[in-house]
Amino acid sequence: MTRSRLRTRDSSARMPRERSMLAAMAVDSLGSGMYVPFSLVFFHHITGLSFTVVGAVLTAVGLIGMTALPLAGAAVDRYGARRVQLLLYGVRGTGFALYPLATALPAFAAVALVTAAGDRAFPAVQQAWIGEVAQGADRDRLQASARALRNAGLGSGALLASLVVALCGDRGFVLTAWLNAASFATAALLMRRVRVERRPAADLGGVGTAGASATARAATVAGARTGGYRTVFRDKPFLGLTGANFLTALGYSALAVLFPLFIGGTLGEPQALTGAAFTVNTVLCAVGGVTVAAGVRRRGARRTRAAALGAVLFATAFAGLAALAAARPQSGWVVPVVLFALVGLYTGAELVHSPSSSTLAVAAAPQELRGRYMAAYQLSWSLASTLAPSLFTLLEAADARLPWLVLTGTALSAAALLVALERHLPADAVHLTAPAPVFTSTPAAPRPARV
Repeated sequence: MTRSRLRTRDSSARMPRERSMLAAMAVDSLGSGMYVPFSLVFFHHITGLSFTVVGAVLTAVGLIGMTALPLAGAAVDRYGARRVQLLLYGVRGTGFALYPLATALPAFAAVALVTAAGDRAFPAVQQAWIGEVAQGADRDRLQASARALRNAGLGSGALLASLVVALCGDRGFVLTAWLNAASFATAALLMRRVRVERRPAADLGGVGTAGASATARAATVAGARTGGYRTVFRDKPFLGLTGANFLTALGYSALAVLFPLFIGGTLGEPQALTGAAFTVNTVLCAVGGVTVAAGVRRRGARRTRAAALGAVLFATAFAGLAALAAARPQSGWVVPVVLFALVGLYTGAELVHSPSSSTLAVAAAPQELRGRYMAAYQLSWSLASTLAPSLFTLLEAADARLPWLVLTGTALSAAALLVALERHLPADAVHLTAPAPVFTSTPAAPRPARV
């Protein structure tokens, strides 16, 4: 594909009902932003339980909720991503609507478990849904838009929740729970307007190269229908891709887990600097996500190499943070300036890596098993976010430089693995291909013929 073709498509009209899909993502993220940044306080005020109990319950149900991923993947392959996504919107919305009523520990644990299962399964289902509704470079564009909207929604939701609590006091926490439930219902109504035309089985993505014969593709489809997760586990290139994502996902967890320890403890700076760093990352991702991803597409970069470049940028930022931990400059202005420069580099790495790596996984998955493949891929994110707190605190207690050095090594390893996997992954997953929109909406009435 030429760069001119990509540039023309990026500047052309969007696909039908795409705005509804993006609006649903924005509303979903806005609701999530009302509780994600301060979930412990949120649930403590809603249920009246102690912070210790709330934390233990959320940790336990989060781990148990990961078991919903394989089930959600199988359901996507059987019923389609759209139906499963709408179901999960309903599960999550019902959970938040019930939270204010679940003041007893057993009731809270039960509601939290069902809601956590929906939350853990949702990203994989959404990835599969994007794989169904868009093809080629459109997938990369939608991934970038989804990431930008999520960051904007999380930031806006946190500000909205703070305003509601400031105006309504403790009752504001109950109100935000119901507003979050309403956001899931609204997102479901918006997403319900988006439909997709099923592609023929011969047009499977990620199951072969451009020159594969129809017979070979048909055999792949037949094997996919009967293989289930065994097919996923036998797909060594995809498992390697999932492993590379796990190594990089540890770095994504650093902003929320490691930065507060590093800024307030190692550097001895006020925690307000942590909030400022988080804000800078959120704003840059929201404002620059689509632009950076469009630049990568216009250059026609291979998805593997774009993701590897993002991993190298992550490694550079982590190495800089390790050097800052070693130097610990005493000048009052040096630390904030260097820190924000490294946060900017970290954010740039995220903007380059995220859309390419996500779309690479979607495109490498066979259509018939995309749900199961995305569930397996999402486990790398869930496992990284689960292990990160204990891993980072253990390393930081031994040496303040150690967690950053470990993250430097994991990011570089991920970059090398992505490049090595390039020749083993399907060609149409590695290379950007011409967009083939498959969005549809409710059929409109036929226009009268001109006379």
